[in-house]
Amino acid sequence: MPPVQQIRICCTAGHELPAMNITSLLSPDRVVCCDDIGSKKRLLEELADLLGSSSQQLPHQDIFDSLLNREKLGSTGLGKGVALPHGRLAALQEPVCAFIKVDPAVDFDAVDDAPVDLVFSLLVPEDSTEEHLQVLSTIAEIFSNQAICDSLRNCQSDKCLLDLLYQWESQRISA
Repeated sequence: MPPVQQIRICCTAGHELPAMNITSLLSPDRVVCCDDIGSKKRLLEELADLLGSSSQQLPHQDIFDSLLNREKLGSTGLGKGVALPHGRLAALQEPVCAFIKVDPAVDFDAVDDAPVDLVFSLLVPEDSTEEHLQVLSTIAEIFSNQAICDSLRNCQSDKCLLDLLYQWESQRISA
């Protein structure tokens, strides 16, 4: 199986963007283990529900449409069972993330045609280009680490997922 697609994001000056603290964008209620999602569409709907839980000002349909419209441009399935659906919303004031571990994995039209079971989703304000790239870069860094992916796949609870993400973040920051 090919490696997870690496996302190296650089500024216009050619310098790599600094890593972002993504766990500050997560809350425990937006990190979940899900069974029997069944399809990519249903997975995007579940992500829209989770992301919308952060603010009543974000209608579920707007979030879902943003994620779906991005998928129409090309799958955000990175390979090796990982997907990174993301979108932009004008009504959003700051980035928000959600993470779902899916069992069984679902077809996501990923670059390697492998079904997806680890899904980290991101919404950013419409005009937040650099911040969007920073967060995507950091998320891609997490999922290029096979050990963290294996550990996340072994989790059986929402708390386990969140704890592992926090642990990874604290090790990265202290390194």
